[in-house]
Amino acid sequence: MEYEGFLTQNPGFATTAIHAGQEPEKWTSRCVVPGIVTSSTFQQPGPAEPSKFVYSRTGNPTRNILEECLAALDGGKHALAFSSGLGAATTIYSLFDSGDHILCCDDVYGGINRLFSKVVVRMGFEVTFATFTNIENVEKAVKNNTKMIWIETPSNPLLKVIDLAAVAKVAKSRGIVTVADNTFLTPYLQKPLDFGIDIVMYSATKYMNGHSDVIMGAAILNDDDLAKRLRFLQNSLGAVPSPIDCYLVNRSLKTLALRMEQHKKSSLIIAKWLKQHPQVAEVMHPGLQDHPQYEIAKKQTCGHSGVFSFVHKGGLEESRKLLKSLKIFILAESLGGYESLAELPSLMTHASVSEVQRKELGITDSLIRLSVGLEDTDDLIKDLEQAFKQSF
Repeated sequence: MEYEGFLTQNPGFATTAIHAGQEPEKWTSRCVVPGIVTSSTFQQPGPAEPSKFVYSRTGNPTRNILEECLAALDGGKHALAFSSGLGAATTIYSLFDSGDHILCCDDVYGGINRLFSKVVVRMGFEVTFATFTNIENVEKAVKNNTKMIWIETPSNPLLKVIDLAAVAKVAKSRGIVTVADNTFLTPYLQKPLDFGIDIVMYSATKYMNGHSDVIMGAAILNDDDLAKRLRFLQNSLGAVPSPIDCYLVNRSLKTLALRMEQHKKSSLIIAKWLKQHPQVAEVMHPGLQDHPQYEIAKKQTCGHSGVFSFVHKGGLEESRKLLKSLKIFILAESLGGYESLAELPSLMTHASVSEVQRKELGITDSLIRLSVGLEDTDDLIKDLEQAFKQSF
């Protein structure tokens, strides 16, 4: 993507992350590193005559810089930052009306499942969960009142890969808005807009920030009308991030390419090691050639991040022992930070998903989700090995 004041040719990802929206000329002091503007309000030369900014909920210089950079990284025209990923999701579904139908992939982040199944339906929306790995299921689940299709690929926690172009084709022929949660891969490894998706959504808390010290969400899109409506809702609902958090995520984007390369490399090494382990029954990593959607992943991504899942041959007792025995991997929810994390989705991130749905999906007490960080890969393997020895 080209942008004013920069190169005439399309720059690379790392160059874009460092320079898009960061021009020192934007600041009176010509700062190389954009500053943090914490003011909640801005002086006006006359009544209802703002120079540029009025009130920080509506627009803030630090947030604008982050949003410009986020748009450039995804190849989009517009980006909006929110106070959390769920804040972004709430704003997006608010584009639609009571009585409208939302179609969502069945294997999805527990917070989204909870939002759609326990909150959105109370607002009068219809919600259907379906398996998107078979495009026929998507076509059959679409209704006359379907207004939005929500995609998460790779999915959480089962790492299913959904064909973005195929879903977008179904949606566009019916005038349905598509939203893709790209949290697991970031625009460094996957750009859903390139495959016809309307809105790309992120929990920027995860890889985009990468330091486990910020809660934030984001949405990127090209459609001017949708962007205008989202801006109105962003301001009206007030789910905006603080200037300090915007500064931190903008800072983190500068190392995103380097971090994702290491996450990608380390997770595949560990996935291949786990695949050979005698106590492991299955490894769910889209970079493994026996993954059911390996070819689709190759077509629409540039590799996979540090998050993946595996199933061991024990039960809940072994899961507890394994997770408690880890010394480098930290037992905690979330993902995408520089530190390695491990968790048990059935009791943690996906506890809010109904037991019936967890059973149907295969989110069992033997399913462990890892977020491989930036530590030495050999040390992480040794940590897993000693934990297995203490647990089986």
